[in-house]
This record gives sequence, structure tokens and C-alpha cells, in this order.
Amino acid sequence: MAYKIIETYDDESTKSLIKSYTEVLSAIGEDPNREGLVKTPERIAKAMQYLTRGYSMNANEILESAKFHEDVNEMIIVKDIQLYSMCEHHMLPFYGRAHVAYIPNGFITGLSKIARVVEVFSRRLQVQERLTTQILDAINTSLNPLGVAVVIEASHLCMMMRGIQKLNSTTTTSAFCGQFEQHQTRSEFMKLISANLH
Repeated sequence: MAYKIIETYDDESTKSLIKSYTEVLSAIGEDPNREGLVKTPERIAKAMQYLTRGYSMNANEILESAKFHEDVNEMIIVKDIQLYSMCEHHMLPFYGRAHVAYIPNGFITGLSKIARVVEVFSRRLQVQERLTTQILDAINTSLNPLGVAVVIEASHLCMMMRGIQKLNSTTTTSAFCGQFEQHQTRSEFMKLISANLH
């Protein structure tokens, strides 16, 4: 089963969002009919559908579209996966990197599919803590590996642009299951994602 992303915009959703964002512009004291803003509601409507397209994607289908039987049981790591998401509390972006590993138990998946799983869950309204566990759960469910590890490091604009305004703060979250709950395996993973091997 082939899996591909097609960028489309639902007409009804677009119309509804355009109406809503036009009202938002008025509510903050702007003139939605001003030359620079005339097409802004439509642009935001399409941008929001793009930024939240993860709702229409299925992580398990992605993983299983490139699932292969292999008799390997060594750690597989895909690190420094760029991610961009939207904080569900303020609808401001957070961005950073995900490091994902699993130990196969008879099956592997295409390396790009791991990055796509990160994309599926990050392109939704999120909190970083839930994003971390959703990535782990999807890989664990589809591949039934001996263990899964996920670490995310991200900067949150809700902390940088408003509120406490701490510009250099980052948040790290982690989730582990299976063999990664053992200290030795977890330590090896943490060492490898911290190393500059290239």
C-alpha cells in the first residue's frame, strides 16, 4: 500500500476559517478591508489547515506501508528530526528536534517513516509531553519492537514571545518502553543521540 501526502484544502473549512479570521482581525482593532489584510484571512485559513494536517494522517498506516521482516535486533536510531508544532494552549508554534530509536523484534520500517510519524503527531494542536508518547505508542503498536525510545528538545514561542519571555529556554521530554527501560540500553541511546558522529 503506497502512502503519499497530497496538499489540499477543504472548501467548507476554508470558508469557515476565512470568516472567523476576518472577525478576529476586526476584534483586535484592525481593518480587514485594508489593502495589506484583504487576503490575510484566506492565507491564514490555508496555513492552519496545512499546519494541522496531521489530523488527516494515520501514523500506523505510514509505518506499515514500509514494514519488512528482518532478523536484526540492534538499536536503530533516527536523530535530529526537525519538528514544528502548535501549542494547544496559546496556538503559538513550538519547534525543535526529535530523536527516535527502536530495537526490532522481527520487523523494521523504512527510516523515512519514522520521520513521517513525527510529522503526523506534530502537525496537530499539541503539548510536547503528549507528542512524545504518541510517537512512541505508534511505533510500539505497529512494529511490536523489543523497545522504543523518544526524546524531544523544543523551544516554545508561548514562553519566548509572551508570559515569562525566557528567550533561550528549551524543554526536553522523553518516553521509553521495553528494553529502553533498562539503564544500560537507555544510557547507550542517550550517548548516541548526544554524539557528533559525522
